[in-house]
Amino acid sequence: MKPPPFEYHAPRSVAEAMEVLAAAGPEGKVLAGGQSLIPLLNMRLAAPGHLVDVNRLTELDTVEVEPGGVRVGALARHARVERSAGAAAAQPLLRQALRLVAHPVIRNRGTVVGSLVHADPAAELPAVLALLGGSVRLARPGAVRDVPAAGFFTGPLESAAEPGELALSAFFPALGPRCGTAFHEVARRHGDYALAGVAALVRLDESLRVTAARAVCVSAGPVPVVVDVTGHVAGTSPAGAFGAGVSGAAGTGAAVSGAAGTGAAGAGISGAGAAADGWAAAARAVAERAEPEDDIHASAAYRRHLTGVLAERALREAAASAVGDAGTRR
Repeated sequence: MKPPPFEYHAPRSVAEAMEVLAAAGPEGKVLAGGQSLIPLLNMRLAAPGHLVDVNRLTELDTVEVEPGGVRVGALARHARVERSAGAAAAQPLLRQALRLVAHPVIRNRGTVVGSLVHADPAAELPAVLALLGGSVRLARPGAVRDVPAAGFFTGPLESAAEPGELALSAFFPALGPRCGTAFHEVARRHGDYALAGVAALVRLDESLRVTAARAVCVSAGPVPVVVDVTGHVAGTSPAGAFGAGVSGAAGTGAAVSGAAGTGAAGAGISGAGAAADGWAAAARAVAERAEPEDDIHASAAYRRHLTGVLAERALREAAASAVGDAGTRR
């Protein structure tokens, strides 16, 4: 199929783009990477009257490492952010997640901010923004606002971006000291949308005891589901955090993917016992908060099971990574 008729606009400045979008109102759609929008147009699931192509706005093609984190411009492609050494150093979870996004050819065109505005609950980047407590910067003529992740994702394929607004950038807070992250997912094939996925963030104190732990689920509800599991593991050391007690995940033929921060196999990790019970309980809490649905690929029960297994794996790896990070920053 081919897309329905629309009027094409190719603004040469951000100001012009905002003016066109303001005039178009609900009939306006922004074209950046187009990896989600173009298929929707071709299947006639979207029928905007005006298509605003922002690919000439090179001032939006930025990846800036700021004191508190990483700001990604609206035209920065997945591949560019994935390859950015500065972004990976400031917030490793960005690279960990981007390596799981679709395939290289998609990452070469798709944009980070476009994925966020598309707000697909099965996508990795909305989950990352939600877990980190980041924000998206939106603008219209005469007004700019930063919308926190907690209020940005309002439903499946729905965000707080209003008609006539242009997303300028997204901000991902930096990883703090003695913190670790990990991202794991299971897909039918590598690069497909995940049947289930979990990203985790763990923070330790100077004695290498857990002070904070939270996880976010992918493909487990209408919006990214962030679960604070600190109560299950607070005050424990990441003893046995890597490997012990983690059961199998995927059914036959599924692709299991994951990535952990530097030092995930890290030194200083020993024993299991009560700490292992804590990670298992934390994983169960994450699975209980998930809201998966049945579809042709997997049942809700299977997705929930995967969520629990992946949550334990991601939390343990994030804790192990935090231990490694503590060793490198002392």
